[in-house]
Amino acid sequence: MCESLKNEYQLFEEIGRGRFGTVYRCFSPSSGEFFACKTIDKRLLTDPTDRECLEKEPKVLQLLSGNPHILQIYKLYEDENYLNIVTDLCESPDLYERITKSTFTESESATILKSLISAISFCHHMGVAHRDIKPDNILFDSRNRLKLADFGSAEYFGAGNEKGTMRGVVGTPYYVAPEVLMGREYNEKVDVWSAGVILYIMLAGVPPFYGETATETFEAVLRGNLRFPTRIFRSVSPEAKDLLRKMICKDVSRRLSADQVLRHPWIISVGETRSMADLT
Repeated sequence: MCESLKNEYQLFEEIGRGRFGTVYRCFSPSSGEFFACKTIDKRLLTDPTDRECLEKEPKVLQLLSGNPHILQIYKLYEDENYLNIVTDLCESPDLYERITKSTFTESESATILKSLISAISFCHHMGVAHRDIKPDNILFDSRNRLKLADFGSAEYFGAGNEKGTMRGVVGTPYYVAPEVLMGREYNEKVDVWSAGVILYIMLAGVPPFYGETATETFEAVLRGNLRFPTRIFRSVSPEAKDLLRKMICKDVSRRLSADQVLRHPWIISVGETRSMADLT
């Protein structure tokens, strides 16, 4: 662990662990605030791809700094053996944990989706595609604010009128877009597909495409046969189903962009309903 980190932060208990890194709660005496510190042992990074992913993430987070729904990076410390990244502290259950406990109302789902898509839209305007949108990467801070995290698979594709396409099979079964699995060039709308799958799961409690193995799941994704079983979707509104069809759409030219999702009537109307409820 870097000595310069120890000089500025007090490290406390371990709160998370991954393949190459451990996450600790840490405290800054100068600001009086708690943060998370991800400590990565670079000596364990024998695969060049793993090293590239872990080196890319802090650079992407720094580029996206300032958005309230993207995990903020505050300090970066590095020496010969360790990389330490100080970020927002998100100790509330992540979206994966929340999904495993229950389904969500349309109002709850719309609130989460709106924050998620706001983060995705910001990424896309900055020319970055996340490429691994899934519930595990959607965190919540102590104020229950959504924070999109884990940008190790992200790719820069250009901003404004200079947008280009990407290649490379990345992502996670259940959530990956079919064009990624086909090995073709694709654009940033892969993130919209993944967010649509998350919305489906929040409302239904099950994914739209699945199989007994990863291969069977990928085959189901490639078929892209989106269904709304009556016993599950009986109480889901036509507007929510309409948005799902337009996000989980195999035809990329017809799939909504992140900005278009934010303008969809279901997102707007549910947001207005919540606003009215706050006034009563």
